[in-house]
Amino acid sequence: MPTPAQPRAFHVMAKPIGPICNLDCQYCFYLEKEHLYPAVERWKMPDDVLEAYIRQLIQQQDVPQISFAWQGGEPTLLGVDFFRRVVQLQQQYAAGKQITNALQTNATLLDDAWCAFLAEQKFLVGVSIDGPPALHDRYRLDKRQQPTSAAVLRGIALLKKHGAEFNTLTVVHRHNAQKPLEVYEYLRQIGSGFIQFIPLVEREMPVELKVNGLSLAEPPAPGLPIAATVTPWSVQPAQYGQFLSAIFDQWVRRDVGRTFVQLFDAALGQWLGASASLCVFAENCGTALALEHNGDVFACDHYVYPRYRLGNLLTATLADMVYSDPQRQFGHDKSATLPAYCRKCPVLFACHGECPKHRFATTPDGQPGLNYLCPAYKQFFTHVDPYMKTMAKLLSLRQAPAQIMTMLAEDKPDRSRRTAAPGRNDPCPCGSGRKFKVCCGRVGK
Repeated sequence: MPTPAQPRAFHVMAKPIGPICNLDCQYCFYLEKEHLYPAVERWKMPDDVLEAYIRQLIQQQDVPQISFAWQGGEPTLLGVDFFRRVVQLQQQYAAGKQITNALQTNATLLDDAWCAFLAEQKFLVGVSIDGPPALHDRYRLDKRQQPTSAAVLRGIALLKKHGAEFNTLTVVHRHNAQKPLEVYEYLRQIGSGFIQFIPLVEREMPVELKVNGLSLAEPPAPGLPIAATVTPWSVQPAQYGQFLSAIFDQWVRRDVGRTFVQLFDAALGQWLGASASLCVFAENCGTALALEHNGDVFACDHYVYPRYRLGNLLTATLADMVYSDPQRQFGHDKSATLPAYCRKCPVLFACHGECPKHRFATTPDGQPGLNYLCPAYKQFFTHVDPYMKTMAKLLSLRQAPAQIMTMLAEDKPDRSRRTAAPGRNDPCPCGSGRKFKVCCGRVGK
């Protein structure tokens, strides 16, 4: 259990309708989880499970704010009344704690009643959208294999109409990764002020090795090699690094403090030496569980496989499961299994090997356990290093990181394409009165 100096806190991603969805996205890793529950006829979290979950999540954390995350499948299939019950139970057990809710949705089923409720109850709505229609509709189709972008835009319009807060989640796949600025500008155009990019990396099992009806391979585990092939829609490492870098170059010159890109904010935190705000970049993990519709609890959203089932919250508590020995070991393995190649990497502090789910590649010297996306992160974090150092220095001087945009705008045109900083002998734009080379230009040197 946590030490007295370390408050008990953890995160749960709840799937109140399991993997059931009204869309048929070709790349979705969760749709096939239906095979894990072959006897289920009614995919809806029962009230006793819902109440136990809400009560435990509130009571078993020693923090003043409790955050609930609702995903699927598609949680809006449950209807507004289900979430009215959610709010009722949260109010019943809050005991003075602040409660927040985040709902991830494809937005195609949103109507006035939904959006009025989400706005009134201050739900943060995450909308899944992969860019302009031609890119979004490449893989995100409905059950009739029809495009969904128009329905998503209708949902976003209704969220705006009712004043519901929303952000966007974009899955970066092999197709839209080719057009980073087109994706980024479109997300800004539709009003997304907070943007998440999730790299799509999935592997498919050979037919003879499929287990429990699941086609996608389990995440790699120590001593458990799996023969699997990266799916043709997965983003390629070089693509993803270039995708992030191209968007960053636009963002750092125009949108700092105006448009929030989750990965860029998380990276700045790493350069500041803060605790990782994203579990994938944390040194260790294990405190972010996944909850299925029937109360089954799994080690992580990407580890919903029988071997990673921790128990059921009707027979064990969330706290006991998240702090159990198997789950502690699961979290510790993130750092313990890093190859020597990673331990010597200059951007290890920012990456920490990213998610273990992606560690199925081998290092240049043949050691297993390298992250498939290693080239992407090495390229991206190296690329942003001077910019991050400058923004970190600005923050240390109690200056807004957004001042970097002025610094870049005032830099000489031929140099502004290569570096985030003014000339070495120029006055530092942070206002210190010193030359840049002995002020912000020295950050991290």
